[in-house]
Amino acid sequence: MEYTFSPLGDQAVMIAVEAAISNLSQRKVNAIVARLDEVAPSWMVEYIPAYTTVTVIYELGEFIGKHPPFEQVCLRIQEILIGVQDVADTEQRIVSIPVLYGGSYGPDLDFVAEYNGLTPCEVIEIHTSGDYTVHMIGFAPGFPFIGGMSEKISAPRKETPRLKIPARSVGIAGMQTGVYPIETPGGWQLMGRTPLELFLPNEHPPSLLAPGDKIRFYEITIEEYKDLRGDDE
Repeated sequence: MEYTFSPLGDQAVMIAVEAAISNLSQRKVNAIVARLDEVAPSWMVEYIPAYTTVTVIYELGEFIGKHPPFEQVCLRIQEILIGVQDVADTEQRIVSIPVLYGGSYGPDLDFVAEYNGLTPCEVIEIHTSGDYTVHMIGFAPGFPFIGGMSEKISAPRKETPRLKIPARSVGIAGMQTGVYPIETPGGWQLMGRTPLELFLPNEHPPSLLAPGDKIRFYEITIEEYKDLRGDDE
């Protein structure tokens, strides 16, 4: 596997596998993460997978010596990754996410439709027919950056972000879609809301979704939404 190293501050190394987001970059990132999980070196504080990179944060005190810590860590990582190859496509976990679209649950659905010259029903039909992949988790606990959305319903971020976005809101930004697991400020166009909890702080792992997961969105009614939420809302 080919990759490059670059320093990120004085206690992190960024491993870059590709220049562009693709299925290949996803497989390479997953392969590196799997090896780091397997070896779990004592000097590694944590790793952070992203679209085309894996950042490894290390314990600086472990590498005080003749050579710069960055160089020492790079050598250690190279040793760990010996034999790691670009893994072929494997069976991916499929997670179905129900969504109540429009109304107060998706206040920007009409904007997305008008922006793309479509009706709200056409936007929903396209959004629920996408072939989606979770590329990374970030921004907020459990927030999935999901690729594979049709350009037909792409929309820009809001010029002025909202100060509060309700937890479990499904949004669009550019060519990506995603779900806000917790209440947080944000600038994505809100399409709807799912009754599913994506951030599960008392479970391991605490995120419902993981990089590499395949996502299927499907539309539900307000009655189905309330049934799935129970008395929690």
